[in-house]
Amino acid sequence: MKREWKILTMIVLAFIGCYFIPWDHPVIRRSGLEAFMMLQEYARHHVLTCLVPAFFIAGAIAVFVSQASVLKYFGAEAKKILSYSVAAISGTVLAVCSCTVLPLFAGIYMRGGGIGPATAFLYSGPAINVLAIVLTARVLGWQLGLARAIGAIFFSVVTGILMALIFHKDDAERTAGMVYIPDEDGGTRSLTQEALFMGVMVLILIFAAFAPPAKGIHGIWPVIYHLRWWIVAGLLIVLFWMLKAWFKKEERVEWISSTWGFMKQILPLLGAGVLVAGFMLGRPGHAALIPQRYIAALVGGNSVRANLFASVSGALMYFATLTEVPILQGLMGAGMGKGPALSLLLAGPALSLPNMIVIGSVMGVKKTSTYCAIIVVLSTIAGLLFGLIAA
Repeated sequence: MKREWKILTMIVLAFIGCYFIPWDHPVIRRSGLEAFMMLQEYARHHVLTCLVPAFFIAGAIAVFVSQASVLKYFGAEAKKILSYSVAAISGTVLAVCSCTVLPLFAGIYMRGGGIGPATAFLYSGPAINVLAIVLTARVLGWQLGLARAIGAIFFSVVTGILMALIFHKDDAERTAGMVYIPDEDGGTRSLTQEALFMGVMVLILIFAAFAPPAKGIHGIWPVIYHLRWWIVAGLLIVLFWMLKAWFKKEERVEWISSTWGFMKQILPLLGAGVLVAGFMLGRPGHAALIPQRYIAALVGGNSVRANLFASVSGALMYFATLTEVPILQGLMGAGMGKGPALSLLLAGPALSLPNMIVIGSVMGVKKTSTYCAIIVVLSTIAGLLFGLIAA
């Protein structure tokens, strides 16, 4: 019955939108076009290279990674230093955006991971991106790059600890009914084989989503970028060999089924969120319902309002991996302060409207709201402090 009420509510809201929104108004038409242009851009540049590999990794975590292993590193009873260290370090390895990390987070959380380590991983995945931090330092200045690196690592740990403290009772109740099966000796695969299998899939995700180098950058980065598809092809051959040699047919079928389950849960919500974000804010450099010049005008200086607005705006907008740097370069050129710039850098890559919608479906509205509020508040404080130091 509850599901039927949800369907009825969606139908009523859709009818109201069709009836009352002035679709013939030029701004509304432009915003609608931007929504679908953003969806097309996302489909062309991120679904196949970022999301699809992430879904397969999430499916593998759910099927092949033992529950005992998840609990060892991410469980509510795991050693805090170990679990939060692993969660924070993961961000330096996975150069993913706020949406690509969602299937990985869902796999860890639903497998029994504690809410603290799981949300620390959720933040660190897109925020502690070595390539993004290096590009930030090169384009926006080493001070902003260093502040971003320190803030992102600190935030991932603090956010996880706060979530664990706030929801420790809920977390205990969530995991109380789970049956934890310890690792068994003499399995069909060794721990090394499973680690290699997961490592190959992570490398496929990294190289498939490898960002193009900025103009003027030389060295190993451009070489890897030009060879990335050859590297991915080689890794895929290795992956298929592993699947054939190390896994039974039933296990492969279960893996595909688990991956498809994550896709069904996340992709529709993600698409809806991208459409809403595109309609409201548009793509970088393209006006939508809320003109970008208003955003730039509101984030000048280093006031509490400017930093808070930058944090909230960054939290709502969608940033593909590394795209936040050129966006901020334009905003700072239009008068954005260094403090609000850091606030947006710390809140933006880790959050987005599509990201929030999907997180809400995984761990509930209350926990999602708290998680987002923690990041926005921390980003605002960090921006204020950095603005004062920079001044």
